[in-house]
Amino acid sequence: MKILHTSDWHLGRTLYSKKERQEEHTAFLEWLLKTIQENSIDLLLIAGDIFDTASPNSTSQKMYYDFLIHVRNSGCENVIVVGGNHDSPSFLNAPKDILAALNVSVIGNASENIKDEIIVVKDNNENPIVIVCGVPFLRERDISRFAEGENYTDRSKRINENIKKHYQEIAELAENQRQELGANIPIIATGHLSVAGGQRNEDDGVRETYIGNIEAVGSDIFPEVFDYVALGHYHIPSVIKDHIRYCGSPIPMGFGEAGQTKCIYVIEFNNGKNIETIEIPVFQKLESVVGDKNFIENRLIELKNSNLSVWVEIIYKGKEIFPDFSAWVNEQTADSKIEILKQQNRQHLNEGLTTNDTTDSLDELNSFDVFEKLLDKTVISDEQKEELKESYKEIVDSLNLKD
Repeated sequence: MKILHTSDWHLGRTLYSKKERQEEHTAFLEWLLKTIQENSIDLLLIAGDIFDTASPNSTSQKMYYDFLIHVRNSGCENVIVVGGNHDSPSFLNAPKDILAALNVSVIGNASENIKDEIIVVKDNNENPIVIVCGVPFLRERDISRFAEGENYTDRSKRINENIKKHYQEIAELAENQRQELGANIPIIATGHLSVAGGQRNEDDGVRETYIGNIEAVGSDIFPEVFDYVALGHYHIPSVIKDHIRYCGSPIPMGFGEAGQTKCIYVIEFNNGKNIETIEIPVFQKLESVVGDKNFIENRLIELKNSNLSVWVEIIYKGKEIFPDFSAWVNEQTADSKIEILKQQNRQHLNEGLTTNDTTDSLDELNSFDVFEKLLDKTVISDEQKEELKESYKEIVDSLNLKD
């Protein structure tokens, strides 16, 4: 049998509240249906964060339900969806009885009866082929209770211990069920959480699930009975152990992921286990251009000549002050398929004097003294410093004339 592992679709997400991602998500879901069909997938696992918000818009909902309807036409008979920290458990669970008619099992949140998270997948002849421990994102209120007077360390320990206990209990129940079935079939688990060894970057949009570093748990929480653990939450594909993996998000969540290779995993059980990584195509090119004026100009020329649609962030980090940076960037990208979604002039970041900069009080400094000390804090050439001093003097003189 073949299992496909995907997660973190984040349907409804926008990029910096400027760009809708519907076309990218539509292209991904069409590609995924084709991939399911071409690889004869028997079971699709979606490991959380199907939606970006707890109240997805109607367009995102339609994309989700249309996909689930078309999965069966692609030849995949079974789908298991577990909730992530971005998903609303009640929203995911609401249509679960209707979706069950399509062999779609939904586990939006941890159940009072942990057995409800165990699903025995059967083939067309009603023979069991795999047991799935469909563990969703474990909210703190679902697995433990707050203790009055508890400090940070105690709370961290309690949460981690209860997450581990949940997986130990469900693994034991799944193993018992396998013995009752009398079938030597694999046991798979899902998880939507932060496991030590998973990769992140500063612009990945991953929301903290608890507080601080409480959320980072070790891979030892997963009992050895699991033949594969399909993880969601982190957006960068990563292998914690060969059988414990994050597949990551299918499209970049921000410019920090722009150069990343996105993927899904296909796990085949056939007298052994084989895990194949399938690369997801780039549906919309994103690029972060960071450097001085010459570097930015040359890269924008290359992007312009490619004649491809590119969403760009531009960060100027040159040594010289670049006051007309924004206007210059717009000129460079005019009449092209380059769309600038974010730009930052690092030399224009606000500066202020602190007690570390001067021993003089502000009353003892005139406007020129303050300006010179601020210039000293900025890494620019002496030549440009003199030009800025002259310009500043002209501004101050003109203001004094108006008085």
